Amino acid sequence: MLWGVFRHSLIITILVFAMMVLVDYINVATKGKMAVLIRGGIWRQYITASFLGATPGCLGAFMNVSFYVHGLLTFGAIVGGMVATSGDEAFVMLTLFPKQAIILFVVLFVVGILLAWISDYLAKAFRIIPCEECKLQVVHSEESDEPLGLGRAWTNLKRPSLRRYLLLGFFGLVLLGVLFGSIGPGGWKKWLFAAVLLSGFLATVISSPHYLQRHIWDHLLVRHIWRVFLWTFFALLLVEVGLNHWNLQGFISGHMMWVFLVAALLGVIPESGPHLIFVMMFAQGLIPFSVLLVSSLVQDGHGMLPLLSYTVKDSILIKLFNLGFGLLLGGGLYFLHL
Repeated sequence: MLWGVFRHSLIITILVFAMMVLVDYINVATKGKMAVLIRGGIWRQYITASFLGATPGCLGAFMNVSFYVHGLLTFGAIVGGMVATSGDEAFVMLTLFPKQAIILFVVLFVVGILLAWISDYLAKAFRIIPCEECKLQVVHSEESDEPLGLGRAWTNLKRPSLRRYLLLGFFGLVLLGVLFGSIGPGGWKKWLFAAVLLSGFLATVISSPHYLQRHIWDHLLVRHIWRVFLWTFFALLLVEVGLNHWNLQGFISGHMMWVFLVAALLGVIPESGPHLIFVMMFAQGLIPFSVLLVSSLVQDGHGMLPLLSYTVKDSILIKLFNLGFGLLLGGGLYFLHL
């Protein structure tokens, strides 16, 4: 059992890393366009912030924080963006149950827009004043050069750095393993994951030295992937041990309300990882969609951490709004037995 859990966790982590590379590039490449789009009006703020939040991972949430501290987003818009954010768990959900995950992301996107508008209304009613001093802060998020470019592919391959060489070998070997069926899922998922891995390989080929070092290596590999693997491993292990040696299914079905409340309260923690237990339980059919939804509504992965360094007050208020909305919406679905 231990080897099976380890192997499953490793495959999930590999596919998560490939998706992270793809989403990271999209976020970096479109940041300037997003900033221009936001300036178009209040509803553009709501739509853009919610869209960035609904993209897998924490990078969309980081962009929302950057826009907020520059005064480009209202309080309601940042609340809606964090409502739509489900952190690194989004990548794991796409790996384990892609169809349901996409439905969840669409729901979070739409709900994020609506709750952004409601939050701004409530902020005015309760006279909540966003952090003014945040607008004076400078967030260094600009790239020193273009992240990717076809023109530098030959130069990169002619004299690859050790990091680029290792990453190319990694993506190449895993891609071959998926194509020949030795690792990963089968059916249509096989070709989807092969396309994602190929995208990661190509991104490594044409990425600038700065982008490769700062984004793919330092951020994704050093800061994220080992956490994703460990949390995935222990969440899978807990569920497997619970199903095989305890009456976990019976306990959960008999105490579902407590599981629902724990999912909401754990969502307050500004950390990707603890919420993976609910992802694994949903994948095993142990909890309903409403429990997964409340976890996703309240939690925002690492998205809140940069804002905490600028304003604790606003961070707490945003978390309280998210918790309240999560309990109301998730609770409504829960009592409808969804």
